[in-house]
Amino acid sequence: MADARFEDGAEGPLALRAETPEDLSVIAALVQDAVFTLADIAWEAKSHRLAFLVNRFRWEDKAKAEAEKRPYERVRALLVFSDVTRVASQGIDRNDRETVVSLLDLQWAEGTQGSGTLTLILAGDGAIAISVECLSIDLRDVTRPYRAVSGEAPRHKD
Repeated sequence: MADARFEDGAEGPLALRAETPEDLSVIAALVQDAVFTLADIAWEAKSHRLAFLVNRFRWEDKAKAEAEKRPYERVRALLVFSDVTRVASQGIDRNDRETVVSLLDLQWAEGTQGSGTLTLILAGDGAIAISVECLSIDLRDVTRPYRAVSGEAPRHKD
């Protein structure tokens, strides 16, 4: 069955750019509960970009899916950080490239002259800290949405 959202332009693939902390809060909300493996991370040294291929829950479609009584969806998306100067991680076994990691939040700590550190907060007390010259993040859906395997929206324990 064809996905009309990609054919008629009514609701095409998501493509966003964050250059301010306010923009970042939108992207952080959309990638909350995204999952990936370490094998899904690529470093482009020449262009100073760090890219993550994630499976993100389509939070922007949750209410509509509930109203239409259809399954929740996920989508593969690229999360790209530009102007990266350094990357550090904690609580992650970098040799285990196939373990699934869950992204809980993105946090920004401003440095000097527009630089700063983006921290990806991961489930299980892990984190990836990305030092950047300036805040520049792209989020772009790269596949058609697909039914969320669990059939449920992600939930967090209090």
